[in-house]
Amino acid sequence: MPVSASRKLRVATVITRFNGGAGQVALNGALSLPDGGYERAIVTGGVGMDSVGRNGTGGEGEGGVLYGEEAVANAAAGDLTPDAHAAGMEIVQVGPLVPQISPRDDLAALRTLTRVLAEGRYDVVHTHSAKGGVIGRVAAARAGVPRIVHTWHGFPFNEFQSWARRRAYIRLERVAAKHTDAFLAIGSETVTTALRLGLATPERIRLSWPAVDVDAYATAPGSRAQARRRLDLPLGVKVVGSIGRLTYQKGPEIFVKALARLPDDVFGLWVGGGTMAGGLERLTARLGVADRMRWLGHRDDVADVLPAFDVMAMSSRWEGLPCVLVEAIGAGIPLVATAVPSNQDLVLAGETGMLVPPEDPWRLAGAISALLDDPAAAARMAERARARVGGWFSPGHLGTVLDETYRGTSQRPYQR
Repeated sequence: MPVSASRKLRVATVITRFNGGAGQVALNGALSLPDGGYERAIVTGGVGMDSVGRNGTGGEGEGGVLYGEEAVANAAAGDLTPDAHAAGMEIVQVGPLVPQISPRDDLAALRTLTRVLAEGRYDVVHTHSAKGGVIGRVAAARAGVPRIVHTWHGFPFNEFQSWARRRAYIRLERVAAKHTDAFLAIGSETVTTALRLGLATPERIRLSWPAVDVDAYATAPGSRAQARRRLDLPLGVKVVGSIGRLTYQKGPEIFVKALARLPDDVFGLWVGGGTMAGGLERLTARLGVADRMRWLGHRDDVADVLPAFDVMAMSSRWEGLPCVLVEAIGAGIPLVATAVPSNQDLVLAGETGMLVPPEDPWRLAGAISALLDDPAAAARMAERARARVGGWFSPGHLGTVLDETYRGTSQRPYQR
């Protein structure tokens, strides 16, 4: 349903976990909205609970809901809620909206979120992430929200799942799509997949890009040496790094297996924490590279760490289009990435970086070696990648896209 082109709109961004790449895209989008045209709210999921009231976190607030400073205080490490609150956004934390699949919690999340969105009297609800996207859109429709928008950061179904699970996820997405007025799809492959599967009609889909302030990652003279001193790296080593959560999707075990196939003067760095941390430490020791692999955990100084890299290597099994690729391009770091959607939008094989098949540490190691051994070619690729980013990935461009989408005229099939 179209909304007014002139009046101020109340927009709620709904996301299960307000962290990582999807969280950063959601935050950057909210921050980029035109001044004076919007009242912004972030509605995020619970932390450290598996149902309402089953521990101290879920039982706080009214019906498992925390607001404002209470929600900020309850945020997990690495959560972007404090940044949104500092920018003047309303903050709501819905306790039963948790990442894990749980019928009991999911029904509770749907009921609670429907109430929260109805009470908020929002003009637009914009959902992100798989679970938050499905529950959020159905809840928004039940609450009578005039316009519902969803961002596909990629899809929860992929080739590494069983046929039954993949089919179930596609069915859920089709249900949620009936309650969606407009889609933003990050990466061209996401658009292609959505259209081929019939998830939405063409007039409801718009290609979008993650917004990154590329200039904020530009390296100043001496920043490489300063970053290496910050990390206490030995003099003269070559460094291959990656950034992402330590999860199966990101393939950190593939990264360290590739490192084990590289010469002893190549160090590995991984920025990001996650559930696989303990197992990766043990794997690193078994591979005999514990003295040249650093698992750095979550850090808030990525822009200061990036200049330490000679090469950025992404070992993901699947992706949307990660912000860290754009950040590395801004820092002038040559790229190696897996040939999965939608990395190829930025990494053009042999032109702006190198692509390798997923789950192949041998090929990953070979591509890293090729860039480390030919720094002139690596520098040319990095320069071309920076030129390709242009203004499409800027916060200003995303703000225009969101403003046009929130005030657009496309309609969900349910309303027709």
